[in-house]
Amino acid sequence: MALRLLYMFLCQMLGWLVLCGRSSRSKDAEILVLRHEVAVLHRHAPRPRLSWADRAILSAMTRRLPALLRRRRLVTPATLLAWHRRLVRRKWRQPPARPGRPPLADDLTTLILRLAKDNPTRGYIRIQGELRRLGHRVAAATIRRVLRRNKIPPASVRATEQSWRAFLHTQANTLLATDSFHIDCTITLKRLYVFFVMETGTRTVYVLGVTAHPTGD
Repeated sequence: MALRLLYMFLCQMLGWLVLCGRSSRSKDAEILVLRHEVAVLHRHAPRPRLSWADRAILSAMTRRLPALLRRRRLVTPATLLAWHRRLVRRKWRQPPARPGRPPLADDLTTLILRLAKDNPTRGYIRIQGELRRLGHRVAAATIRRVLRRNKIPPASVRATEQSWRAFLHTQANTLLATDSFHIDCTITLKRLYVFFVMETGTRTVYVLGVTAHPTGD
C-alpha cells in the first residue's frame, strides 16, 4: 500500500509539472469543466468509496486550495476533519475492556464445588469463610452463581437430601458398625460364631463375644 501511495504522489507531481507549462486560460477552462463534472457527480452518482491512498491524496492536495474552492470538492472540509479525528482515535484507542468481573479460575470453581458437596449443611456464607481462610476472597453471590450453574441446591435443600455416603463421611467418628461371622475349628470341626463391633472413623475392631450357640441364652 505504501508503494501505491508513492505512485499516486508521483503522478500528482508530474501533473503539476505539466500544468506549469500551460497557459492560465487553459487552466481556468479545465477548472470550470472539472467543477461542472463534480456537480453532475453529486447529483447523479452514488457516494464513491475511497481507499486510504485516495484519502491521503485528497487531504494533502486540498490544503493548497483557497477556502472557497474547498467547499466545491468531492470531499467537503467536514469530511476531511472526520478522517483526521478517526485517525487520532485509532492511534490512541485503548483495548476494549471486558465487561463485568473477571471469571473465576477453574481450580477455584472446583474448590467451591468440593466444599459444597463435602459439607451439605454449609451455606454460601460459610463456604465464603472457608475460602477466606484458604486465602481466596470470593463474594457470596459468586458462590451462589457457581452452585446454581452446576445444579447444586442451597444448604437447606442439600441437608435434607444428604446421601448415605456423605452421612457416613460427616458422622464417621460417632458411628459404630456391628456384624458377626463364623469360623470352623481345624481338628474338631466345631463352628464358633464371633460377634464384633467396629468404630467407623478409626476402623478399630472390638470382639464382644464368641459362642457355639448364637441362639442360646
